[in-house]
Amino acid sequence: MTSSSVVRAGLWALVCCVWALPSFAGPPPARRPVVVELFTSQGCSSCVPADALLTRLTRRSDVLPLSLPVTYWDMLGWKDTLASDANTRRQKAYAATMGHGAVYTPQMIVDGITDVVGSREPQVLSAIDARARDADAGDVPVFLRETQNELQIGIGGAERSAAPATVWMFHIKNAATVAIGGGENGGRTMTYRNVVGDLRAVGQWKGEPLAIDLPRSEMEGLPHDSVAVVVQHGGFGHIVGAAVLAHPEFAPL
Repeated sequence: MTSSSVVRAGLWALVCCVWALPSFAGPPPARRPVVVELFTSQGCSSCVPADALLTRLTRRSDVLPLSLPVTYWDMLGWKDTLASDANTRRQKAYAATMGHGAVYTPQMIVDGITDVVGSREPQVLSAIDARARDADAGDVPVFLRETQNELQIGIGGAERSAAPATVWMFHIKNAATVAIGGGENGGRTMTYRNVVGDLRAVGQWKGEPLAIDLPRSEMEGLPHDSVAVVVQHGGFGHIVGAAVLAHPEFAPL
């Protein structure tokens, strides 16, 4: 499915405070996971195999799979109960960055740079494996820690000159089950995994170590089981850092 509307997404500004990165003790995190973003819709029958593939990807520790339901198929007889304008803007920004004239579902974006039809499992797995092999010194470590009052984000420095990058925060629901009452998937009951309910830019990384405190009050009213932070060149380019922090009740498949 395709849509011809392409627009640039703006960044949501958030005031944050800076603290000392060395307060993160211990070894650096293991090699970061490959980030896979699935743009999907409850109103898209072609998305069902892609949603199932994303569920299987949640079983891999080397992949951070994210489901981002979009809004532009709500006109087909069913309003997606999980979709958000922020997810739609993100996909359209990717389309503009990659020089595409349209957006479509199901689309998977692997590490911010590889565009794959989300239902084509061999191509998706090949893209993930290629990104895992290509991991190099350009990646930066991301540390996450939650206290009673704050979410603390620490990002390491680059080993060489680095382009500026946006620090994105995703609020993720582990699972959401929906009885779809109309549209192409009417009559189906679907369970979606790792659903992004909110995403926002929380800072800019310019190659130097960066530390950000986000008050927990900023996240009230945003139901989620885990938080992911992604460091991405230019906002919608190459992903160079990623980490996820699960709440104690978060139980992945």
